Amino acid sequence: MTALPAGVHRIRGFGVNAYLVAGDGEGPTLVDAGTPLDAGAVERRVERTGAALADVERVLLTHYDVDHVGGLAELARRGLDAPVYAADPDAGQVRGDKPSLANRKGLAQRLTGPLVEVPDLRVERVDDGERVGPFDVYHTPGHTAGHVAYEHEGRSSLFVGDLVIARGGRLRVSPWPVSRDTDAVAESVVSLADRAPAAELLAMGHGTPVAERGSVVLARLAAAAARRT
Repeated sequence: MTALPAGVHRIRGFGVNAYLVAGDGEGPTLVDAGTPLDAGAVERRVERTGAALADVERVLLTHYDVDHVGGLAELARRGLDAPVYAADPDAGQVRGDKPSLANRKGLAQRLTGPLVEVPDLRVERVDDGERVGPFDVYHTPGHTAGHVAYEHEGRSSLFVGDLVIARGGRLRVSPWPVSRDTDAVAESVVSLADRAPAAELLAMGHGTPVAERGSVVLARLAAAAARRT
């Protein structure tokens, strides 16, 4: 087990992580929602904290992909009634817009589109530099055009979605087969490492989160990425 900062809970789905972050004087925040098969795991984790899905304050999406947004519709049917935040164009895709076929990422999203229901939830657009509750938003395009990371300074946590992955004990940038633009991914890693405050937790969608000195690990990856660009 990886010990995460107090109030941050990892939700293990089918090959993907979502996260639940306890609120200070408000309901918890869900970061990403897993696959269509992960709604039960999300609900159980929420309930183990003593809350219910109806208590969730907000959902923060790092990006639109079936394994990050697919659980939303079923969670809404189970009682989730919170605003969903995402950056465009991904926010529009959560609302039902079709991904572009002009790149390999859009084609992959179109192929998995039948697995993703449009959730009966309000979807709000976020931009780089905005603040949503206690979370700061960083635009980190590359894996998708609207990919974002969220930083919670009070929890010393940085939620980076699929900007990076952890595989074989190593941190890597999002690879070519699943990314829209790998050069943009590398640039986003460098930018995020430079701009975001120091954080202990580096929480990604795939692989084991880095629970200590996460910003240091991200900075090392950024330095390597900068040398390759």
